[in-house]
Amino acid sequence: MGSQRNKALEDLSYAQKERLAFIDFCLQYFGDVARTDLIQHFKTGLASCSRDFTLYRELMPDNLVLKHEDKRYYRTERFQPLFEHNSSTILQRLVEGFGDGISMPVKPSEVCIQSFSQLNPSSDIVAGLMRGIVHQQPIQVTYWSLSSGETQRIIVPHTLVNNGQRWHVRAFDRKHNQFRDFVCTRFTQVENLEENVPDGELRESDDGWDQSVELELVPHPSQSFHQAIALDFSMESSPDWHRSIKLRLPLAGYYLRYWNVDCTEDHSLTGREHLLWLRNASQLKDIAELDIAPKA
Repeated sequence: MGSQRNKALEDLSYAQKERLAFIDFCLQYFGDVARTDLIQHFKTGLASCSRDFTLYRELMPDNLVLKHEDKRYYRTERFQPLFEHNSSTILQRLVEGFGDGISMPVKPSEVCIQSFSQLNPSSDIVAGLMRGIVHQQPIQVTYWSLSSGETQRIIVPHTLVNNGQRWHVRAFDRKHNQFRDFVCTRFTQVENLEENVPDGELRESDDGWDQSVELELVPHPSQSFHQAIALDFSMESSPDWHRSIKLRLPLAGYYLRYWNVDCTEDHSLTGREHLLWLRNASQLKDIAELDIAPKA
């Protein structure tokens, strides 16, 4: 039955799979869904909506039951998801509400709330950076740094990076003749230049980007209940609570700072905010990219 179901899904259009996924999502996370929900979300007609529900019931007949008094379909105890719903994606979608923000307005959720907003750059800045990345072309920018203030420079971007708090762009900086990270919110102007760039300014030449580092994280010895921390960070328990994470070298410092990881060799930082200790700190102490991590 599973293989037949997968084959049936493969034969559907992308739009219809999206509508079936919406039905599946609403049943799983809200417990019910109606044809009016589908019509309102996708701006589809009643006939098309009815076909979607009919198909969903054919594929997953034990998942839902129709209550005629309110014309809504309700999740049954035998429910099995038709689609795999990634928890991080789902939580973000619940926070932001339904709507893609492009063709449909976003209606924020009132029951799943993010306590603070990430620092996001303007859409025009993102657009200029992305065009430079996609077409492998340089960008003339006005950028504000903490050390130099307002500067004019030309960069060749190759990757946008979310460090958990804000967006950076990894780019070749012609001013310093090296690859660097730039905070996207600090660009006030970007101008795409239609010119080719030498190979040495492209992503393939960013040796630091291609290097990786393994972080050995353990509950901080000063904390009393290590299993609580282990649950937070999905740690393994053998031979002791730990988690090894392999990251691109330029991203490791951001990760350690974001989680307030104690990167001293003797786990000497105090404070309840330090839930984790970098157990292999002594082997990584000379890596410049980790200088922004908590050490003193």
